[in-house]
Amino acid sequence: MTNNKKIYLGRIFLISASLLWGVSFVLMKNVLTNIPPLYILTIRFCGAALLLLPFCAGKLKTLDKDYLRGGVIMGAALLLGYAFQTFGLRLTTPGKNAFLTSTYCIITPFLYWAFMKKKPDKFNAAAALVCIAGIGLITLDADLHVGAGDALTLISGFFFALHIIATTRFVEGRNPVILAMLQFATVGLLALAGALIFERAPAVVTMADILSITFLMVVCTAACLLLQVFGQKYTPPSQAAVILTFESVFGVIFSVILVNEQFALQVVLGFALTFTAVVISETKLNFLQNIVKKR
Repeated sequence: MTNNKKIYLGRIFLISASLLWGVSFVLMKNVLTNIPPLYILTIRFCGAALLLLPFCAGKLKTLDKDYLRGGVIMGAALLLGYAFQTFGLRLTTPGKNAFLTSTYCIITPFLYWAFMKKKPDKFNAAAALVCIAGIGLITLDADLHVGAGDALTLISGFFFALHIIATTRFVEGRNPVILAMLQFATVGLLALAGALIFERAPAVVTMADILSITFLMVVCTAACLLLQVFGQKYTPPSQAAVILTFESVFGVIFSVILVNEQFALQVVLGFALTFTAVVISETKLNFLQNIVKKR
C-alpha cells in the first residue's frame, strides 16, 4: 500500500470513529429511558473487553503488574468520565452533552501542567478563554443558572482529560490493544459493582434497547477504538485531533436529525466557540500558518 493510500485510509478511519461516536449520544439518550446508567456501562464495556480479547490472545504472555496497574488506573478514570457523562445525559440534550464533553481537549493541557510540570502555551490559554465563553452560552439560562445535566457533563470532561494523561503515561512501550482490553474490563466490572449497590435492575428492556446497547458495545466502543488506533498510526497528531473533535459536531447533527433537537441561537454560538477553542488548543493554528506560507 502506498503512503498516500495509507494517509487517506487513516483519515477515513478517524472520520468514521468520530461519526459513530456522534451517533452514540442519541442512542445512549434513548436507552436511558429504561436502563440505568451503570447497567448500560457494565454491558457496554464488559462486552467490548470480551470482543477485544481475541486480538490480545497471542500477546497476553507479556501481561505484567505494570500492564494491570495501567489498565486499572486508565479504566477508573474512563469509568468516571463515562459515568458523569451518562448521568448528565439523563438531564440534558444529546447535542449539549456532546459539545460539553469535548471540553476535555481544553482541560488536558492544564492537568498535564499539574502532573508533569509542563506549562500550557499561549494557544492553550487562548483556547481556555474562548471555551469558557462557549460554555457560558451553552449552559447558562436567563437566570444565569447552570443545569445539573450540563454541570455533570462538564465534570466528565475533567475525568476524560485525566484518562488521556493516564493513557499517555502507561501506553509508552506497551501494546495499546491489551491496555484497551484491560481498561474496558475495569470499567465494566466497576460499573457492575456500582450498579448492584446503587441502582435497581431494569424492569423493562425492549428489543430497541438491546439493539442499541449491542451497537454501542460492538461498534461505538470496540470497533471505534480500533479505528482510532489504526487511524492515528497514519495521521499526524494535530490533524487526528481535529478530525476526532468532529465527534461533537456529529453528535449535534444526529441529535437534530434523529430526535429533532432544537437549539436557540445563543446555544449555536456557544457550540461554535467551543469547537473553535478545541481547534485552537489542538492545532496551535498551524493550518493557518501553512496557508499563509503557500500564499
